[in-house]
Amino acid sequence: ETEALEIKEYFDYILILSPESSCRFLHNFVYTINSLESIIKFPSNCRVELKIDTGMHRNGINMHELSEAMTRIKKSSLNLEAIFTHYRSADTMNSEWFWQSKNFEAIKRSYPHLRTHSCNSAAIFRENNFNEDMVRIGIAAYGCLKMDKGFNETGLQPVLSLIATKISSRTLQKGQSIGYNASFEAKEEMRVSNYDIGYSDGFPRMLSNVFISPDKFKLLGHVSMDNSSYACTDDELLIFNDANTIASEANTIAYEILTSLSVSLKRKIL
Repeated sequence: ETEALEIKEYFDYILILSPESSCRFLHNFVYTINSLESIIKFPSNCRVELKIDTGMHRNGINMHELSEAMTRIKKSSLNLEAIFTHYRSADTMNSEWFWQSKNFEAIKRSYPHLRTHSCNSAAIFRENNFNEDMVRIGIAAYGCLKMDKGFNETGLQPVLSLIATKISSRTLQKGQSIGYNASFEAKEEMRVSNYDIGYSDGFPRMLSNVFISPDKFKLLGHVSMDNSSYACTDDELLIFNDANTIASEANTIAYEILTSLSVSLKRKIL
């Protein structure tokens, strides 16, 4: 809801997935019902959507609770606008997307008057007969959707790059070390520079002494809180232009890399 308030002037319809309060009667705010118990917390005439747990077992009404949920929603005089679900393995080459989709299709047939949505970034690329009202894209918006081998190429291209700016340069003599704990030692005389990117900015500390930039400049020593050193003297240093690349090196996913980027980092839209 806090995030919704920040963008309320820009969108006609804002679905709040995890309500922090009972309901704000703003014309474009719609609230998610995540459990039977939460229904009573919403005031009369509040606009809501009902999330249904078709197999992810995280949030949402269990399928066997659906009739009871509808009864409670009507009794509370809520304005139910849509039903939706979320897939747990749409990006994975297995059968799970199929049976979850089948579960939701059966539910949709029982409530044809309601709007529906279920597809996340991966699911929309698996759906051949899309018949819902909207798609909840996430990582696809950044062009960083990654799916198991065997799926068709999405054709998406990454749209976000992380660039660091040089703070200072120096010459390391053979045998000199750089940064905390002297974890990198120069084998010969070399020029190095320190750049304004560190773990407080969202760059993984575990890549200390391991990471090599897309332009082949090696990270030297430990990543510090807000800076790190490279065998480079350029004024700017490209850290990544595809979050999947650095995510793979850090043994995580692009989502974690992108959402870890500090809000204080300067954003530039080209």
